[in-house]
Amino acid sequence: MPLQTSPLRGIHDERGAKFTEFGGWDMPVEFDSIQIEHGAVREDVGIFDVSHMGQIHVTGPDATELMQRLTSNDVSRLEVGDSQYAAITDEDGIILDDTVVYRLPDEDDQSTFLFVPNAGTDEATHERWISYRNEWDLDATVDNRTDEYAMFAVQGPHAVDLVESIADESVDDLERFEARYATIDGVECWTARTGYTGEDGFELILPWETAEETWAAFDCQPCGLGARDTLRIEAGLLLAGQDFDPETDPRTPYEAGIGFVVALDTEFVGRDALAAVEETGVEEQLVGFQLIDRGVPRHGYDITTTENRVIGTVTSGTMSPTLEKPIGLGYVPVESAEPGTTLQVIVRGQFKKARVETTPFIDIVQ
Repeated sequence: MPLQTSPLRGIHDERGAKFTEFGGWDMPVEFDSIQIEHGAVREDVGIFDVSHMGQIHVTGPDATELMQRLTSNDVSRLEVGDSQYAAITDEDGIILDDTVVYRLPDEDDQSTFLFVPNAGTDEATHERWISYRNEWDLDATVDNRTDEYAMFAVQGPHAVDLVESIADESVDDLERFEARYATIDGVECWTARTGYTGEDGFELILPWETAEETWAAFDCQPCGLGARDTLRIEAGLLLAGQDFDPETDPRTPYEAGIGFVVALDTEFVGRDALAAVEETGVEEQLVGFQLIDRGVPRHGYDITTTENRVIGTVTSGTMSPTLEKPIGLGYVPVESAEPGTTLQVIVRGQFKKARVETTPFIDIVQ
């Protein structure tokens, strides 16, 4: 099956981007270098094309109930322009995906939502929503609009100033996880103060056919998936399919460190299983760590005790461009999860000393 492409594929190619396959999409992994792009976001501002992310639109008399019963957070708390981070779980409380849910302006006096599943999961997620809607006999329209919307992320300490300077409507008064429509270079964009880098900024959702003109309006460093990964690891943020995977590494939100998105006072698929986990506790949990010895941790490397007993696996790892130190994430037994605990990571057959650290690894915008 051919890879899906962003509406900016030609623009990125002309700019000299290097590409990689990700979630069934052909996306830019870097334009200049991961180091340059990472530094731009930490120190100034950068723009990412994240059009590979899914876009599912839900509206109708029972839209709120459908969203409430299929995501772990409390959707009923969202007013128009609010958004929230949530997990999508199965009956056993295992994370199928993580997502951001946006409450859009009402359509035909009906509550309307847009939520963003991860790359390559939009079709399965759309089918899941349709299936449960039909099973529960709910009145809601569910549309997969991934091929209709482009999505950009403008991130960094100067991101708000940049977007403010080219938007027709002021957006700097938006709080974190607030959003509204704003016109940017003549294009109406859903403009949300959200992101995946640990920095301030916006994520823009806009019509697919307007992507090129809107992208051209931003005079800043273009960034690829490589820098997006190093930035999110420093911020201690999860990557679906890597820090959790329902098939190869099934995890509950409590194990993955996102128990804060579980609203047990609501009814959703997986709620009862998660209530039991919340009561009994978990046996393993995701931790951050820093290598003390020389080396770089990578996904799949074993984590051991100082007695060389394997107790876990690295899920994400990198040489932090900001800290200039090797850092990573991985699951370990709770008795080994306390910050300051000394562990080891097997890097290319060698035992490298590591120390459990509190995440995020850097100060981030909350």
